[in-house]
Amino acid sequence: MTDAARARAGASLRGLAVGDALGSQFFVPANRAAFDSRALPPAPWSWTDDTEMAASVVRVLADHGGIDQDALAASFAEHHDFDRGYGPGTGRLLRLVREGGDWRVLARDAFGGQGSWGNGAAMRVAPIGAWHAGDPAAAACDAALSAEVTHPHPEAVAGAVAVAVAAALAADAPRPPGPFLDTVLAHVPAGAVRDGVAEARRLLTLSDPRAVAGVLGNGRLVAAHDTVPFTLWVAARHRDDYATAFWATASAGGDVDTTCAIVGGILAAPPAPWLAATEPLPAWADPV
Repeated sequence: MTDAARARAGASLRGLAVGDALGSQFFVPANRAAFDSRALPPAPWSWTDDTEMAASVVRVLADHGGIDQDALAASFAEHHDFDRGYGPGTGRLLRLVREGGDWRVLARDAFGGQGSWGNGAAMRVAPIGAWHAGDPAAAACDAALSAEVTHPHPEAVAGAVAVAVAAALAADAPRPPGPFLDTVLAHVPAGAVRDGVAEARRLLTLSDPRAVAGVLGNGRLVAAHDTVPFTLWVAARHRDDYATAFWATASAGGDVDTTCAIVGGILAAPPAPWLAATEPLPAWADPV
């Protein structure tokens, strides 16, 4: 794979990490009062499981040229740090994989054999889209493979596909907000996630992110359909302004580190001072 693909995936990972790390700071009570003034919290900002898992995605892309599910499961399990804030279901799955369990069986334990429909697959997937810039179909395919390792429910897969396609488009030629979301919709299977993205498309005329999140969700349910549509609305409206996109996303509350990680990974161009304030990525994640 080309050096350009590696560079794009690395840039997306850095954008994701900044959104994740800065977003997570607003769960700290001492930082909440500063939010409306857009005052940045003290550095360094530590990232969460969103970034740790995205780092494995990038490592597998660099090593295999695409998503190898067994390699991805192994990397997730090897680098799993409980203190990064993993959800209990994913944390248990990765512990059991580390102990020799089969991810194909373990990932489907939830929801009567369908697996989790949480937002965990969507939060880490943007670098796949950046890797496949200009090829949304390839991004959708690898995104689905990546989701199935931990979140095989159709809605979780659809959420990952939607974010990866958005990142593939954002890393390619600029598109107006409407056509941007129209192209995403062309690759997302029917269901609650797709319905939410279609509603996001209809809400592009609105400018208040809190009002939009009131309709689409802000990740508070930690579900793909409650997380992805709003993040794509923000990314569509603020494609060329990472800082404005971050504050719009964070202002809606909810699962702030995850929603900001998704938007940050799609936009992939954080302000340099924000990147400098963010905890460095692990050396093993470097795709170059």
